[in-house]
Amino acid sequence: MAHVADSSPALSRSAPTRSTAPKEPRVGFEGRMMTPGLILLAALSILPFLALIAMSFSRVRLLGGVRLELVALTNWIRFLTDADMWMSWLRTIIYFVLTVGLEMALGVGIALCLYRVLRGRNVLLSLLLLPMFAAPVIVGLLGRYLTDSTFGLYAWVLRSLGYTGDILGSPATAFAAVVLMDVWEWTPLIALITLAGLSSVPQSVREAAAVDGAPAWMTLRYIIFPAIANVLLVALLIRSMDAIRYFDIIWVTTNGGPADATKIVPIRLYETAFRFFDLGYAAAIGLAMLAFSIFIARTFVRLLDTRGLTR
Repeated sequence: MAHVADSSPALSRSAPTRSTAPKEPRVGFEGRMMTPGLILLAALSILPFLALIAMSFSRVRLLGGVRLELVALTNWIRFLTDADMWMSWLRTIIYFVLTVGLEMALGVGIALCLYRVLRGRNVLLSLLLLPMFAAPVIVGLLGRYLTDSTFGLYAWVLRSLGYTGDILGSPATAFAAVVLMDVWEWTPLIALITLAGLSSVPQSVREAAAVDGAPAWMTLRYIIFPAIANVLLVALLIRSMDAIRYFDIIWVTTNGGPADATKIVPIRLYETAFRFFDLGYAAAIGLAMLAFSIFIARTFVRLLDTRGLTR
């Protein structure tokens, strides 16, 4: 026993001690394979962004080669004091609210109707998705021909109802026309996403609500909508990011007119950069659009995180 007691301290002293220092992260094989692509992607994203920031503080000269002349905050002061630019922002916000709001309302309604259809749902869904697969330029051209005051179908229908004006020639009707063209094209996307969310709602929950005698509106409010709220937020985020920078339909149909009635910020950005070649001011407009897009995206992501924590 004494021998054992005497040897135990020696054994304890000779026992290896484990290092508590944190291990450095090691890049695995997958990480090494992805590194060149990530470096290229970063270069294609970061370098143009830094060039855009530099252009926003400069006057860009194109004759004799591209040259940047530093003008400090001149472009940004012009951006903040330009009354026409603020009107374009107001039109953009109105366009954003109308298009996204109508698409969400109609998309959810169509999805609820399709969800109750048992026979022929796939055929109806295929027909519903057709506008989404058309290019926005084609949608704009189609809308321009349908609203033409001479031979357009919609113009003929409106004339039979008593409206004799030019749809794309009046500021109010032109703005309404481009909004409805956007809604017609992208409402099927909201319906498709919502229908996918409705398919994930447990059938047993709906059957229990029906057995308890819950009215349809209460089932929608307290069961269906809370279950698909995150799906609706994702759909809202996707359409919001696209509606902020929408360009094609308006450029093809009205070119920002009449009397700048449909000249939202993307149209003014294009004209500033590629019609007047004021690239420094256009860079400032582009960075402002980027900041607004990030703000909208962060708002919806924060809502998603909040719902994920509270559920």
